[in-house]
Amino acid sequence: MIKIDLITGFLGSGKTTFLKMYARRLLDSGLKIGILENDYGAVNVDMMLLGCLEGENCGLEMVAGACDADCHRRRFKTKLIALGMSGYDRVLVEPSGLFDIDEFFDVLHESPLDRWYEPGNVIAVVDAKLEDDLSDNSAYLLASQAAMSGLVVLSKSQFADENDFEKTVAVLNRAMKKAGCPRRFALSEVLTKPWSMLDDTDLNRIFNCGYRPESFVKLLDDSSNAYQSLYYLDVKADENRLKKLTKILMNDGKFGNVFRIKGFVRKNGGWLELNATRSGISISSTEAGQDIIIVIGESLDKEKIDGIMNCE
Repeated sequence: MIKIDLITGFLGSGKTTFLKMYARRLLDSGLKIGILENDYGAVNVDMMLLGCLEGENCGLEMVAGACDADCHRRRFKTKLIALGMSGYDRVLVEPSGLFDIDEFFDVLHESPLDRWYEPGNVIAVVDAKLEDDLSDNSAYLLASQAAMSGLVVLSKSQFADENDFEKTVAVLNRAMKKAGCPRRFALSEVLTKPWSMLDDTDLNRIFNCGYRPESFVKLLDDSSNAYQSLYYLDVKADENRLKKLTKILMNDGKFGNVFRIKGFVRKNGGWLELNATRSGISISSTEAGQDIIIVIGESLDKEKIDGIMNCE
């Protein structure tokens, strides 16, 4: 059977960066892998960031989330069927940060996937400086993503300290309690080391973590349309304007609860890549890009965000 791994975590937690490292290790060991990007929005910027992995032994597929839940589930299953017939040794799934983990396990129990796949590792990537004022929906998603994980891996830990780690685990455990999940995490169970410093023992822990069946109460209010993605094409901005826009949108509550901004803008024949959360803003030059900025959050005021994004 084909092992299938799930790399999950909330928006902006660092899943794509972790997945690149994880996939590269598998490729270096001689495995042929398929990667399925299961995004929340209609446009998948993260897919471009994984393009460097694509080759004879690595295939990339995408499921866009711009449809209803049933349609999305059918597309997810169809892609897994296609990957299962492609001769891969292992399949990696990176879902959106708004993904409900139940979908992953439910689909694997459906025919013919139940004869082809077996769950491998479930890894939850969590920001080392996790905010402690998460909304009810966000806290639920955090808990549901971590509940069945074989390992919680902290991201951006090079910018954090022991106190931050303890606060993050405390936030995670409060979310678990709120979701009715009996599981609790000790700091010793969480991988806190910066990824650039991982040794063979750490890597062995990651690649053999498995998953843990757990139960929790489904609390997400799907009818509220709490989460939104707004798309902006051909944004005219240099690095300074990108930083200014991002800080305003993240910090001024009149725009709603913005917790992720990502995408690309053109720069002198190349591109600037933007990847921002409340814990930090990253802007870097890149040769490949896609002319789009995506603003993701809760209860967004589209009219106000349109106004600031379209103002040159």
